[in-house]
Amino acid sequence: MSLDRPVAPNPYDLLPRVPSFTVTSADVTDGAPLKDDQVAAKGNTSPQLSWSGAPEGTRSYVVTCFDPDAPTPSGFWHWVLVDVPADVTELATGAAAGELPGEAFHVRNDGGQHGFMGAAPPQGDQVHRYYFVVHAVGAPTLGVDADASPAVVSFNLAFKTLGRAVLHGTYQY
Repeated sequence: MSLDRPVAPNPYDLLPRVPSFTVTSADVTDGAPLKDDQVAAKGNTSPQLSWSGAPEGTRSYVVTCFDPDAPTPSGFWHWVLVDVPADVTELATGAAAGELPGEAFHVRNDGGQHGFMGAAPPQGDQVHRYYFVVHAVGAPTLGVDADASPAVVSFNLAFKTLGRAVLHGTYQY
């Protein structure tokens, strides 16, 4: 049973324009269904991500996973990793559950965990999109702590993002 909601726009198209750079993954194919490993009830494992071509002046990164199709007015944040050092350009499969690089840390996702939460759309709902985004930040730290909400992280990114690399997968039960 579908909840009969209109498809939300790509949320990153609604933000101020910034240069793009490249993000690729051995685990996520852009526009294709996610593997079981990235599904909460199956593998619940953060995907491998690699990025290149970030704008000059990048001093850190924020890595996020957002589902704009969740049946809430605010979507659903599955992963928010903050203050990844500028010399890091790859996260291995499962990195969210391991030792994080440098001073990087997680803020709580919308499932209440500090880490990655895999895809978990309601049974029978429409296809959900999962945007894996690497945000290039022009400061060594975003200026938030682990108690910040994903919305506060996003607000700070609006003023400190130099570039954005976007990759999205889909999932439906």
